[in-house]
Amino acid sequence: MKFEDELEMEFYERSKKNAETTGYKLNSDYDVITTAVKNIANNKRKYGEWYCFCQKRTGDKEKDKKIICPCARRARDVETRGACKCGLYIK
Repeated sequence: MKFEDELEMEFYERSKKNAETTGYKLNSDYDVITTAVKNIANNKRKYGEWYCFCQKRTGDKEKDKKIICPCARRARDVETRGACKCGLYIK
C-alpha cells in the first residue's frame, strides 16, 4: 500500500498489526482501506486522536475515547455484520 504521508502509513501499519494480534483482517478492498486510512489520519491531524470517521464525535474527550480506532463497537460489528462500520476490519 502506498499512502500520501507518514501519518497515513503509520495508521495503516498500526491497523495491520492490530488486526493480526486480534484475529481480524484488514479489508482486501483497496478503496475501503484508503478511504478509512485517509479519513482517520485526517482526524488525527485535526483532533489529535485516531477517531473513526464513521462515527460522530461528541467533543467530549472522555466520551470520544470509545470511537478511537479500533473503536469499542468493532468486535460486535465484525461478529454480527462481518465488518466494522467503516469496513476497515473484517472477519
